[in-house]
Amino acid sequence: MTARIWLLGAAVLATAAIVVAWLLVDRTEDDPLSGPPAQQAEEVPLADGSTTEPDEAWVTETAASRQIPVRAMQAYARTEISQREAQPKCNLRWNTLAGVGSVESAHGTLGGAGLDAAGVPSKRIIGPPLNGENGTRAIKATKESTALHGDEEWDRAVGPFQFLTSSWEQYGADADSDGDADPHDIDDAALGAANHLCDRERDLSGDGWVKAVYAYNNSMAYVGKVRGIANSYAR
Repeated sequence: MTARIWLLGAAVLATAAIVVAWLLVDRTEDDPLSGPPAQQAEEVPLADGSTTEPDEAWVTETAASRQIPVRAMQAYARTEISQREAQPKCNLRWNTLAGVGSVESAHGTLGGAGLDAAGVPSKRIIGPPLNGENGTRAIKATKESTALHGDEEWDRAVGPFQFLTSSWEQYGADADSDGDADPHDIDDAALGAANHLCDRERDLSGDGWVKAVYAYNNSMAYVGKVRGIANSYAR
């Protein structure tokens, strides 16, 4: 009996030691939600005499050094500038948008697409059907969603920032003032993504960054991937 009690006590102590060790170990690499926010890139400089347009030379040089399409870089830079006025406490920087845009659609070039002068991919970027298979949620198409992706049965994510119809209805925007809030347009999509990330008065210069990116896509692996790319752009 005494031996059994001793063995039980030893097992309890061992378990406690394991739990304490687990709590003390830095699990940042395996658990991005416990990690730091992405580094913030330099603030986008304004063009001379403008309060809304980025400096063209800076956009071109930054796009080339980070291997980002110039048209996509223009959208990210303009969105950062517009958010300074609309939601200054969010502290959104272009490299976070670029990180999301890279993961979601390779900056609007996924599948061999290219962005035209208006910021629209040469062919629509449509995600797989959300039919409950391959780890997806089952989301039935609606009249509104079918108009965006053409699938009459299942909803699909669309555009350079891969918006679902429900999210676009909540966060979508007409960034280029052409009268149409279009998730296939990288200008509109980037501003919609900014609205999504800055929702709930998040501060992306601190703890709010992780929560914002996780809210955009509920995956710890996704958060880690966006952080890594955003950090590489912040150099």
